[in-house]
Amino acid sequence: MNGMDDPESATPTRAGLIDHLVRTRIAGDVATPRENNLAHYRELANGNRYYWFGLELGERWADEQDVLAVMSERCGVDDDPAHRSGQDTIDPELTVAALDRVAVMLRKAADDRQRVLVATGHPGGLLDVHAQTAAALRAAGCELVRVPLGLTADEGVVTQMAGVAVYERGASLWHTHSPAPMAAILDALPQEGEEPPDLVIADHGWAGCAAQRGIATVGYADSNDPALFLAEAEGTLAVCVPLDDHVINARFYEPMTAYLLAAAGLPARG
Repeated sequence: MNGMDDPESATPTRAGLIDHLVRTRIAGDVATPRENNLAHYRELANGNRYYWFGLELGERWADEQDVLAVMSERCGVDDDPAHRSGQDTIDPELTVAALDRVAVMLRKAADDRQRVLVATGHPGGLLDVHAQTAAALRAAGCELVRVPLGLTADEGVVTQMAGVAVYERGASLWHTHSPAPMAAILDALPQEGEEPPDLVIADHGWAGCAAQRGIATVGYADSNDPALFLAEAEGTLAVCVPLDDHVINARFYEPMTAYLLAAAGLPARG
């Protein structure tokens, strides 16, 4: 095994991380096929709100080719509209550049002792990325927003694990694109006498909902999830990190998380 695949290895350099992202298919030639990417772009352009992630996109992205152009620029998918099937890509340079921008926001959050809400709709892939980020921010003096007790959404429970807001149904953590769990949290906070978070770190509809409400938001998104990239292009979302959000082993994300926290000057979990 290459040392960069070992979660106990040292924090990677930028070049080392790019190599790791490509070899583990977090970026580069990713597993998400071209036809799936294009199908999702088409659904978003046709107004299917499932793919809007809680954002209000109006008629601004009604042309599938405009969506593809943004995804090529910000995610690194092939910009050729004639490429309809087979392999597609995420540019690892764009992934690392986005992580560097996230690091700036994390450093500011720590310096300002911001209130931060961390959430994931993709617990099978990204829970530990978010949990380590939450732990590092807490250690640096940030307040992690606590999810009010008793919240429900989409026939499930909105709860918190390792400092990360998650969605639970049937005693299992669920993968969800829905903005409803984040909406439930943001609606409940003022009822608890709490201010909204200063910063949200999330993915899927959790990130889209927070960004739509005007909260500074960082999101992670796959090549078949265009909404957050469009929101970044419009300035609604602060940063969108392109990556395959569920590779075969969640431990492959650990060098990426280590790089992010080191770039932010935050303590990594031991």
